[in-house]
Amino acid sequence: MLFFEILAERKIRDAIANGDADNLPGAGKPLELVDEPFVTPEQRMVNHILKRAGMVPSEVSMRQAVARLREEIRRLPADQEAGQVKRRELSYLLVQLSETRCTVE
Repeated sequence: MLFFEILAERKIRDAIANGDADNLPGAGKPLELVDEPFVTPEQRMVNHILKRAGMVPSEVSMRQAVARLREEIRRLPADQEAGQVKRRELSYLLVQLSETRCTVE
């Protein structure tokens, strides 16, 4: 396989040197890479529509809430009742998140 890679690289360099690659479509524009290569085109379209609408999958929003709660708990004094409430809320979210993973996998 290494031989073909070297040959391909050489051909690309030669084409660039000869100016054969100057007028290619999309020249000078960033590449549009596929974020989800293992997702069907239909699901990719659904994900794109949801993303443009500002929707977030429930697992992602739960992870964001967990991170926010952990930061809030870290800032609170340990003996405050608000900290206990936040810890309970965090525990509840972590259980929900683990159940979500179990049902998805």
